[in-house]
Amino acid sequence: MKRRTFILATIFSPFLINSKSYSIELIPIHVFKDPNCGCCNEWIKILKTEGFNVTSENMFSTDLVQFKIKNNIPINMVSCHTAKVDNYLIEGHVPSSDIKSLVNKQIDAIGLAVPEMPYGSPGMGPEHKREAYDVFLINKDGTTTIFNSYDANV
Repeated sequence: MKRRTFILATIFSPFLINSKSYSIELIPIHVFKDPNCGCCNEWIKILKTEGFNVTSENMFSTDLVQFKIKNNIPINMVSCHTAKVDNYLIEGHVPSSDIKSLVNKQIDAIGLAVPEMPYGSPGMGPEHKREAYDVFLINKDGTTTIFNSYDANV
């Protein structure tokens, strides 16, 4: 290694190591869920394998519903679990790629939602047999728009 390369590497390596980059570091996400929900645990397993540092908190149904209301999740967007990542809320079985896209784009919104529990969405059965579903962007005014769509894979 040339002397100049060594000096530059020595000077800049602390910045590169300590820089916050979600492509290198695990993305922190905190999941609020019912303690008896199996599909929530399956979604968490998927997130862990796809670059997320997952923590979770058990909440009973009434507390979880109140949490969703307090955080402006529209009633027609509700699913089983809610997560916080960055400054966003993630409602239901949202694919990890969509969560990463939202965080990377820094869209001004409440978050993303997959309403109900579509079969074949992450944590809800095999993707190769999934039913069609949409991922919705929850806007700050409470409206929703389609963020991404997944075709049936039957």
